[in-house]
Formats: sequence, C-alpha cells, structure tokens
Amino acid sequence: MPAAPLVVIGGPTATGKTGLAIALAERLHALGIPSEIVSADSRQVFRGLDIGTAKATPEERARVVHHGIDLVEADQPYSVAAFRTHALGALEALGARGGVGILAGGTGFWLRAVFAGIDTDALPSDAALRAGIEADLARDGVGTLAEQLAALAPGLASRTDLRNPRRVVRALEIAMLRGDVPLPAPLGYPGPVLGLQLVVERPVHVRRIADRARAQFDAGLVEEARALRERFDPSLPAFSAIGYRESWAFLDGELGLDAAIELDARRNLAFARRQATWFRREPSLAVVDATGDAAPILWPSVEALVAGARTWVAPEPRPG
Repeated sequence: MPAAPLVVIGGPTATGKTGLAIALAERLHALGIPSEIVSADSRQVFRGLDIGTAKATPEERARVVHHGIDLVEADQPYSVAAFRTHALGALEALGARGGVGILAGGTGFWLRAVFAGIDTDALPSDAALRAGIEADLARDGVGTLAEQLAALAPGLASRTDLRNPRRVVRALEIAMLRGDVPLPAPLGYPGPVLGLQLVVERPVHVRRIADRARAQFDAGLVEEARALRERFDPSLPAFSAIGYRESWAFLDGELGLDAAIELDARRNLAFARRQATWFRREPSLAVVDATGDAAPILWPSVEALVAGARTWVAPEPRPG
C-alpha cells in the first residue's frame, strides 16, 4: 500500500504552522484530494489544554481533520513512541484513500520520529531507574548528570544536548540499561516527503508572540488553568506548557494580569529561540520565510509532491 505523500511543517512557536497547514489542506480539498493534519506538539496530546497550547479551534478541526490532539488526560504519560505509532497509523489510512498528510508542529523530535524515523521500540526504558535519575537531577543538577553520562557513555554523550535536562536524563537511562552502543538506525518515512521549517522576521515574530499571549488570556486561559488545577497536580509535566503557571500566579495574586501576560510572552520568546536552534540543525527541513503568506509560495512544491516527486522542489523566493 503506498504511503501518503507527507508535507512536514516545523518551526518555532507563533510562526504560522497551523494556519499554513490548514491553508494547504484546503487547497488540496479543492482539487478533490483528501488531506489531514497530524499535530506534532507534545502538549496538545493532553485533553483540556486547549488555549494554552494553541490547539486548532473546533471550527478549524471541522474544516480539516486533525490527529495528535486530545489523546490522553493531563496525568497520563505519552511518549514519542506512542506518537509515532499514532501518526503513522493515521497517515497509512490516509494513503489508502489517496490522500496527502501534513505533519505540523514545533516539537522537533516528534517531527523527526515520523519523517526521519527512529526505532523507538528498541530504546530501553525502566520507570524505577528513570525516577531515580530524575531525583538525582533535582538534587545535583544537570551538570553532574552530564558528567556521569560522559563517563559512562561518551559516544552517547557526544550525541546528546547536555544542557537539556530531559535529554540528559533519557540518555543516562539508556546508557545504564544498554551501555554506550549506537542508537538504532533511523526508520525513514516510507513515502515522499516535502520538509519545511518556517521562519519569521524577528520584529514580526516578537509582535506575534506578544499578541498571541494577550489573545490567549482574553480567550479564557486563566479560567482554563483554574479548572485544570482543580482536577490535576499542577506539577505534572503537561503543565510545563507556557501560560499555565503564569495564569496560576495571577490567580494566586503573585502577578497582575498585565505582568502575567508579559511573562508569558517573554517565556515564549525564549522558548522560540531554543526551538529555532534545534531546527537550524535539521538540514532536511528547508527554510521558508513565513513572514507573509507562505501558502502560494509553497503550493508548486506541494503539487510536485502530489505528482510523485521524491525530493522537495525549492519555492520561488519571496518578493521583496
């Protein structure tokens, strides 16, 4: 069964990934070609985290089918392995109907797991061991764990972002269970892929992040955060999504509303810089300026993909 051609749209927060994915899907629909979106966002899998994670709205999901959203409760674990299985299942079903998939999101490792592949089933895990390493992290800090990783598995350490606590914890877990052996060979996506990463001119990007922060608070983020805290432990990893702790700080009288919104925007801007660094290291995703409307620029490349092209076709440069 042929795999669905896949358009991958990555990039930092507030670069227009969701809007572009929907625009391209609707252009395909207009040609009679089924198209569905797989959201690659590690926080949108949690039910109830709607405004804070900038999920596609119910109206948008009515226009284009979305996968990867509302899969588990906030207190349930969800792994990249589970996401890859979910995404590939949706794309296989779409391919059987002659459709085109659009994988869009800012969680770079999840994007890579689908389009480049990683044998996630072969990666060992041990919940008790992981808990012990995380306790060590809380006590000793990421630097000490990074030193342990370098001593135990220098090869694995050289391929790990040693400033990222989650990556260091996971790498140390793998090293303790399996030693310093190469990671499994990637299992690439079995169909044609058009890989893109969006960038936006900095002044525009800064303004978009600030505007979105205020719009989320205006749309009811504080009420969403209040309801979630009443149901769940606020220390859960799900609530590392920016906006919830800022909302709770407002509810608890620690911040005024404007200060909470400003802090939300500032943290999102820092997060966007970290995402941009990750995406710059992903050469298989071609850089696209999305400061303006990128859909018309990219449409010839999508048409080429649908026609059977197995390598991406560079779009014409943006005017001006």
